[in-house]
Amino acid sequence: MNVVLISTYELGRQPFSLSSPAVWLRRVGCKVTCLDLAVQRLSECTNALAAADLIAFSLPMHTATRLAAGLIGKVKDINPTAHLCFYGLYAPVNEPYLRKLGGDTILGGEFEEGLASLAKRLAAKAASKELMIEAAQREPLISLSRQKFLVPDRSDLPPLESYAHLQMAPGEMKTVGYTEASRGCKHLCRHCPIVPVYNGAFRVVQRAVVLEDIRLQVARGAQHVTFGDPDFFNGPTHAVAIVKALHEEFPELTYDVTIKVEHLLKHKEHLGTLRDTGCLFVTSAVESIDNRVLQIYDKNHTREDFIECVQVFREVGLQIYPTFVIFSPWTSLESYVDLLHLLVDVDFPRPRGCWS
Repeated sequence: MNVVLISTYELGRQPFSLSSPAVWLRRVGCKVTCLDLAVQRLSECTNALAAADLIAFSLPMHTATRLAAGLIGKVKDINPTAHLCFYGLYAPVNEPYLRKLGGDTILGGEFEEGLASLAKRLAAKAASKELMIEAAQREPLISLSRQKFLVPDRSDLPPLESYAHLQMAPGEMKTVGYTEASRGCKHLCRHCPIVPVYNGAFRVVQRAVVLEDIRLQVARGAQHVTFGDPDFFNGPTHAVAIVKALHEEFPELTYDVTIKVEHLLKHKEHLGTLRDTGCLFVTSAVESIDNRVLQIYDKNHTREDFIECVQVFREVGLQIYPTFVIFSPWTSLESYVDLLHLLVDVDFPRPRGCWS
């Protein structure tokens, strides 16, 4: 069974969404080719695409979905008979659209098991020379199974140097790796694309798998690691154990995480541990400083909580990088100016690193 996994966009990171399913598929006997179109060209993979029995697009976000949609025609021209699969966070929520594009199988949530199952089913069908076309997929559209993860296989992905770097100072760049310690989220923020798929559930990637994935990336040159968890403190015990073990093994390695304001205040006793184990900054989806809008989003924090969070970070000596939904149906000139004034008033310290 020949399989091509395609990523179109993953925020400048080496795709976990290719390296993780690749090892599952190889375990069931597939020949897998990974293609990251953020740093590679489709033409580099023409022969593999032409020989593929299964072509699967990773759709972790909206941009990736739009880019993938624009490539379907070209992929079908190269191989009109391959089974076409879309998987990842944005696959099930766009199911009708993806079916119209020719998607045979759509997988969301914990997709690795589904991809392996699909590949085995297609291989068995080919071996039996079965010609009957099935009306519907057998694998669940959304799986929230508690998978026992495997260490991602990044062997045929472009080197880490091909991806975004962290600029610490003029001329000082860090090579960046990427991993995930959990998926999903226990919260139900109304603006978040995770909610329609996970609906308040989250799943951990086993600690040994996370640490081995990072260990292999360090061996390939990673000096900093981004944890892509939607919220690193969904499981604070799991998260803290990982960064403590990571720092003990690689004391010079730095990292960054994403944590919501609510969790930063609820678990602020762990912020010192983040600082001491090499965390350079924490990204937090603040989204608005208007309490009415925050209620609409169901963010479970307030303007005052954000201001308190900034103060806590200043006391701990850790950097927070807030994100905002700047323009929404509720944005006014007054609210926009208010945001700018608040950002000046809280006096953010100079960033310790920026992406390049």
